Amino acid sequence: MILLQLSSGQGPIECCKAIGLATKLIAKECNANSVGCSVIEAVDASESGCFKSVLLKLDAAETQTAKQLALTWQGPMLWVCESRFRPKHKRKNWFFSGQVFEVNEMDMTDHITYQACRASGAGGQHVNTTDSAIRATHTESGISVRVESERSQHANKKLAKALLFQKLEMQKQSQMSLQEKVRRQQHWELERGNPVRTFKGEKFAPVNR
Repeated sequence: MILLQLSSGQGPIECCKAIGLATKLIAKECNANSVGCSVIEAVDASESGCFKSVLLKLDAAETQTAKQLALTWQGPMLWVCESRFRPKHKRKNWFFSGQVFEVNEMDMTDHITYQACRASGAGGQHVNTTDSAIRATHTESGISVRVESERSQHANKKLAKALLFQKLEMQKQSQMSLQEKVRRQQHWELERGNPVRTFKGEKFAPVNR
């Protein structure tokens, strides 16, 4: 399973807009390459179509195909565009980043417990009367997630496993020592000057690399 996380970091609303535009472009690229693409988690920003982060799951008959596509979005990226939110703002360079995770489902299976529960909210009679929602817990860390976006327990289990893996990876990063965090931040600042992908204008047009 291939996961791709897009993040605006601590960037302003323009960086969050870039995440929204990038997500749409990734979906188009996946469709053109026969790769499935689904949003597992999205953290909304203050404006419509803007996200602080988005976690995508990419699937293909050949895992390597999905991985190769995802890796083209790994690293710091740049959107060059005048701000639609602050028309008089002089800044035009907005950075965001992508990170790829490859989930080994077999390695995780022995450490996850699942509990079926009643789905909530809209979704029709089927969702409201069946225990299709899933709560997955990583027994070693105690981290737990709840997924009810799909109509079947099987589909929700797969998404829960992916989301749980991403949470575990983020926990590892948060537990880095101060020295490691400083070194990582310095690396990020250096990489911003050499983005792996650049986009330009309101239409988010890719610039040849």
